[in-house]
Amino acid sequence: MSLFFSIAPIILLIWMMTKHQGVPAYIALPLTAIVVYALQLLWFNGDLLLLHANVITALVAVFTPITIIAGAILLNKLMQISGAENVVRNWLENISPNPVAQLMIIGWAFAFMIEGASGFGTPAAIAAPILVGLGFNPLRVAILTLVMNSVPVSFGAVGTPTWFGFANLGLSDADLLDIGRQTALIHTVAGLIIPILALRFIVSWRQIRQNLPFILLSALSCTLPYLLLAQVNYEFPALLGGAIGLALSVLLARANIGLTRDRTPSTAQPVPFGQVLKAMAPTLLLIVILIVTRIHQLGLKSLLNSTAPLWQGSLGWFGELSISKALIIELQQVLGTSAQASYKTLYVPALIPFLLVVLLAIPLFRLSGQQVHRIFGDTTRSIGKPFIALLGALIMVNLLMLGGDNAPVMIIGRALADTTGASWLLFSALLGALGSFFSGSNTVSNLTFGGIQHSIAVSSGLNVNLTLALQSVGGAMGNMICLNNIIAVCSILGITQAEGKIIRKTILPMLVYGAFAAGMALILAF
Repeated sequence: MSLFFSIAPIILLIWMMTKHQGVPAYIALPLTAIVVYALQLLWFNGDLLLLHANVITALVAVFTPITIIAGAILLNKLMQISGAENVVRNWLENISPNPVAQLMIIGWAFAFMIEGASGFGTPAAIAAPILVGLGFNPLRVAILTLVMNSVPVSFGAVGTPTWFGFANLGLSDADLLDIGRQTALIHTVAGLIIPILALRFIVSWRQIRQNLPFILLSALSCTLPYLLLAQVNYEFPALLGGAIGLALSVLLARANIGLTRDRTPSTAQPVPFGQVLKAMAPTLLLIVILIVTRIHQLGLKSLLNSTAPLWQGSLGWFGELSISKALIIELQQVLGTSAQASYKTLYVPALIPFLLVVLLAIPLFRLSGQQVHRIFGDTTRSIGKPFIALLGALIMVNLLMLGGDNAPVMIIGRALADTTGASWLLFSALLGALGSFFSGSNTVSNLTFGGIQHSIAVSSGLNVNLTLALQSVGGAMGNMICLNNIIAVCSILGITQAEGKIIRKTILPMLVYGAFAAGMALILAF
């Protein structure tokens, strides 16, 4: 019965969101959180104080995704109102009027690089509005960017899911490197088909077939450098692979290599380089700031994550509050329990770089006070429902993870392993995907389920590093159905009540990804 009550809320949530005329996320997620709360209290005998403490920590944790969404919407509104979006669109149309080329350059290669630098859902936040500005349907763009943004994720945010996600397992650096190599190889193989499946949501099979050489060349221009770098490093494969792939994809498109010639004359007017540079300045500055604040060798990352205390104080029975010199706000010992949460004010990509870039761009584009007011007003009005949805999601996740080894997520994980037995390698990626669906993060999925995967591999005599590589691959492919990412991209593009429809569309490519992972597991296991 514990398994039934563990999985029942998830089934309820999926049913509510994916049924005909599905329940919107800002209603379905809080309702599911209430159901999980009741089950923890009545069936799992959860500690009342600990339950309430985790609701409070979710209130703190929700500021990470919601401020990123707000920052991305701010930048999107700035690009629209300033006219920069039109300039970028004309420039991209001059590179190639072919929609497949535009989708691969921005939705694949550009997003690949952004994922390598930042993670946190920023690839879709930055790439999706550009594609909508090019005239593509917002809902279809949301689905495409979610599917595309899977291959680089295991090495996103400068490798965080790999080196931090498995940090609690006591692995050697050589083991982490081996896990990274196998992860990259599986992703590279899947990367031959994933862009094609993503493109199909926007263009026809005929267009895909006609432009297949370019699609494969663009895909490989990112994944081959990514695979080669993973042989020696687990931090930079996605960042450098994406940068190389972006440059090569643009060159291929300019030379019309692998693309059909569009018989419809382009209506785009030639854009002077100075105008392009000015219009792209906010995005370029954003990328530069993300890169220099994420590469720990440059020193800024450690400064922005400094835990050196600036102020500490007691909130009495409520908990302990501290602020570090890097303005990390941390709430500990909530309601006298072990529950804690923090917000990295300067490191979360919200104030830096999104808000900072927008403030610098206002004088650059000479925006009026009325235009600035519209940018901030539209953003504020856009984040109300996403805030409620994300808060419901985080409360649900926190409560599902309560109970140690008897937590609902752990019960589900063990049940999957017991059901599959010796064939676990064929299914281990699905556990990683489940973790991303819950938590919205490949890193958190690895932290949560890495221990289970390690234990199953050891007890079953399976290759431990391969099992963990499949966990990481699963966490990345789970980005396609990750609630946080879906809510974020919908909010940024102004799409309402479509979360369930998106999950129904993205589940199939995720399962195809899982099949590729299973096939590679069979090959790599021998």
